[in-house]
Amino acid sequence: MVYAQENSTLHIPTKQDSLNGSVTPERIWWDILHYDLTIKPDYDSKTISGKNTIEYKVVTKKHSDLMQIDLVVPLKIDSIFQKGKKIDYTQDENIWYVKLPKNLLSKKNKITIYYSGKPTESIKPPWDGGLVWAKDSLNRPWISVACQYKGASLWYPCKNALYDEPDKGGRINIIAPENLIAVSNGRLLSTIKNADNTSTYSWEVKNPINHYGITFYIGNYINLNGSFNGEKGKLTMNYWVLDYNKEKAEKHMIPEVNTTLKSLENWYGPFPFYEDGFKMVDAPYIGMEHQSAIAYGSSYKKGTNKKGGDISNTGWGKKTDKIIVHEMAHEWFGNNITASDIADRWIQEGFAGLAEELVIADLCGKQAGNEFMNGRFRTIENDKPVIGRYGINEDGSSDNYIKGWAVMHMIRTIINDDAKFRAILRGLNHDFHNKVVTTNEIETYINEKSGINFKYLFDQYLRTNKVPILEYKYENDEFSYRYSNCNQDFSMPIKTNWTKGNLIYPTASWKSLKLENRDIPDDLKIDLNFYVKLQKAP
Repeated sequence: MVYAQENSTLHIPTKQDSLNGSVTPERIWWDILHYDLTIKPDYDSKTISGKNTIEYKVVTKKHSDLMQIDLVVPLKIDSIFQKGKKIDYTQDENIWYVKLPKNLLSKKNKITIYYSGKPTESIKPPWDGGLVWAKDSLNRPWISVACQYKGASLWYPCKNALYDEPDKGGRINIIAPENLIAVSNGRLLSTIKNADNTSTYSWEVKNPINHYGITFYIGNYINLNGSFNGEKGKLTMNYWVLDYNKEKAEKHMIPEVNTTLKSLENWYGPFPFYEDGFKMVDAPYIGMEHQSAIAYGSSYKKGTNKKGGDISNTGWGKKTDKIIVHEMAHEWFGNNITASDIADRWIQEGFAGLAEELVIADLCGKQAGNEFMNGRFRTIENDKPVIGRYGINEDGSSDNYIKGWAVMHMIRTIINDDAKFRAILRGLNHDFHNKVVTTNEIETYINEKSGINFKYLFDQYLRTNKVPILEYKYENDEFSYRYSNCNQDFSMPIKTNWTKGNLIYPTASWKSLKLENRDIPDDLKIDLNFYVKLQKAP
C-alpha cells in the first residue's frame, strides 16, 4: 500500500527506478544460488575490472527469454559466457538484458560476466554509495566500498534486489598490490602471489548474504584474532585493523565487542554466522554492517559520535561505542533478517537502534536504557513516513532508525514482560533465520507471539508522519482525554503521572476518568517510554 508522504515532495519514479526496485519478468524466473566474484581495483586510475560467475536455478516453467543483470554505468559489461558459449546482451542504461538460448538452460546453471570501467565514487561514504578511494593517516592507499542505499550494482554485475540472496553464499577474490592486504566476507581461503606484483586474496562466505553486504577492504592491515564462547560454542573472532591501530583495537575494540556480543546473544539469540566467523575491519568511513566483515571507522572511543559525545544528552550514550553496537546488531537484523524491499529498512535500523538501548540497559540498568531512548526521541524529524514506496528502490524517512526503534520500545513497554519480549526477539531470528521479510510479516509475528494486536501502532508510526497528541482537560474532578493528529483507529495505551503510572486507554474519542483533586500534580506528564505529544484542550 502506498501512503501519502505529508510535507514532503514525492519523487516521480522513473522507468529505471521501477526496473531496479521491482520483481520484473526478467528477474522472477531465476533464483541466485552462489556468487563467485573477482575484482581488481586500480588505485591510480580509480578503475576496476573483474568478473562474476553467478550460479542460479530456473524456478518457473514458463519465463522470459531474457535475464536482467544490473550494473551501474559508467561500468560496462565486456562479455558474457554460459557453458563456454558467448552470450548476446543489450543495455538499457543501468539494466542489462542477457539473451539466454533455451538449449543452454538446465535446472541449475552458471553464467560468467566480465566487466570493467570507472565505478561511481562515494564522496560521502557510506551514505551516497560507491567505491571509496582513500588514504590512511600515513598517506597510504586505502580502498573500500559501501553501497547499501543504491545497491551492489554500483560495483559488480548482479541481481540488485534485496528479495533474492545467493542461497549458498559467495566467494570473493580480491586482487591487490602485493604490499597491501585485502579483506572480505567470511573466511580467508587462500592468498596467491601473482607474477604482476599483486596478490589474490580469496574469501568465502557460506551463509546467504544480501547484495550490499558483500564488500572488500584493501589497506595496510594486521589481524588480531581470538575467540568467544557463545551460545553455539566457540566463535572465531578476527579484527583486521590498520597497523597503527593495534593498541587501540586491543584496549578498546576487542573489549567493547565482547561485551556487546554477550548482550546481543542474550536478547537476539546466537550470533547468526558461526560458520563464517565474526570479523570487524577498519574502514575509511564511519561504519557499515557488511556481513561477517563489519566496517568500523569511528574514533576508538565510547560515545555516539567520533568526538565521544552523546546525542541523547543523557550521558548514557557515553557508556558504549555506538558504532560497534549498532553495526554488530545488524548481523541479526539486516544480515540474518533482511528487508525484502529497502522501503522496509526500518526492520534493520529500528532493531539495531533497539540494540543500543538494550546493551546500555544491560550495563547500567533498564532505567538508563529508557532514558537513553527518550533522549533520542527529540532527533525524530517526521519529514515523511518511515516506510517508503515499494517496488521503486525507494528508502523511506531517515527516521527509520529512531522511530523504528521507538516502535519496538513502545511495544516492549506495553507488553510489560521482558521474558516474553526477549522470546519474541530471539524467535524472530530463529524463525526467520537467513530469510528476507516484509513489515507485514514482522508485524504479524509480533502480534501473534505477544497476543496483542499492534496494527494501530505500526500504521501510525511507520505509515504516517503524524505524531499522536494526547489532548486533555480537567474539570470538576474529571480527567478527560483523547488522541488527535492520528489515525481514526489509533488506541495505544499510555501511562501518566495523574493516573499513578497505570495504563489508560485513549482513543480518538473523548474518555473520562474520575480523579480526586488532591491526587493531581500541577502538570500532567506522559511516561517517558511513549512517543506522544501532550496538549491541554481549550
